[in-house]
Amino acid sequence: MRTLVCLALVAASLALFSGCAGYVCGVVKPGVGTLYSDYTAPLDVDSDPATMPAKEGTATTECILGLVLTGDAGLKTAAKNGEITRIHSADYHLKNILGIYSEFTTIVYGE
Repeated sequence: MRTLVCLALVAASLALFSGCAGYVCGVVKPGVGTLYSDYTAPLDVDSDPATMPAKEGTATTECILGLVLTGDAGLKTAAKNGEITRIHSADYHLKNILGIYSEFTTIVYGE
């Protein structure tokens, strides 16, 4: 019985930390901290940082408990928010707090 309870607790913990707070589908994914993560990484690795355009647009999604995910972090929305008509490159920013709350932000640079 004790083993069953321990296995159930491990399964519940894995389910909690495997929600949308831990998922990133970018080109580069640094390690995700179980307790806290806050990092930015590139979505596009072909761009030259020396020629970065001045305009920047962002779009964000928010996730609570890996159960509720809202927002629009698409490139089109980020470009619209930054009044960008031609995208040069893109990054993403992830913030995760204990798997309870997370934000995923797409950042686009362009003209």
